[in-house]
Amino acid sequence: MQPQSPSPAFEHHRAAARERLRRSDYVRAGAGSVTWKINREVVVVAGWGRAILLQLAHPSVAAGVHQHSAFRGSLRASVRRLHSTVGTMLSMTFGNTEQMIAAAARVNAIHDRVQGRDDASRTYSAHDPELQRWVHATLLDSMPLIYERLVGPLTRRERDQYSAESRIMEPLMGMPDGWLPSNAAELDTCMGDMFASDRLVVTDTSRALAHALLYPPKWQMAWPAFRAMQLMTIGSLPPSIRDAYGFTWTARDERALARWTAVLRTSLRIMPTPAREWRMARLVKVDV
Repeated sequence: MQPQSPSPAFEHHRAAARERLRRSDYVRAGAGSVTWKINREVVVVAGWGRAILLQLAHPSVAAGVHQHSAFRGSLRASVRRLHSTVGTMLSMTFGNTEQMIAAAARVNAIHDRVQGRDDASRTYSAHDPELQRWVHATLLDSMPLIYERLVGPLTRRERDQYSAESRIMEPLMGMPDGWLPSNAAELDTCMGDMFASDRLVVTDTSRALAHALLYPPKWQMAWPAFRAMQLMTIGSLPPSIRDAYGFTWTARDERALARWTAVLRTSLRIMPTPAREWRMARLVKVDV
């Protein structure tokens, strides 16, 4: 079977991302960076659930996912989707420069099709810098949170560096220069401003997608993983967002989360490195 040729849209975005990167002064993170320190840990994907629910609290993001993604489906579909997303993250973080650019081009080509109107009839586009910044900020806020909860503490300097290193996404995704938070204080301001604004509105679409994420069909077949993710995700949401989704959170849930957190932290301490880190992170040789 012959491999498929890259699409014109992919080739366009790959060339554009390469040129924007060439013109920018961003240097991608490498060995010894905070990005590698955090993203190499498999367990930090547990933060994606929180990030996604925060993203879906924006009506335009929820509409885009609902209208353009096979988000709701079987447990197998959920695993395939996670595998694809992880692959993109690993390529952008640990791949060589061309792998990073190609991963960004694939995402940008997909985003070409993601446009329409949300539940309030507002137009949206996945290339909208405002939406891109919100999606980026939720990940930037959630992954270190889970790292600190399950792996170990981060200094303020490390949190600043994690934000600064991630700004390479500006040229890769076509965002304006200086658009993303460059340190922890700017990230906190970005998140706080969104929570205090009227831009976040949890809609019925948001709730349906959140339920599909946390409770896909037959999720009980993978009970330990899903139960830990459900508690970690719901328990780490800001109370106002959690209430808007209609999630209950009791003292019993809090105790269950504390138990799961203790179990996971202990397991990670005794787990051999090959079992807790992405294989690509251990084998990669990056050209910076």
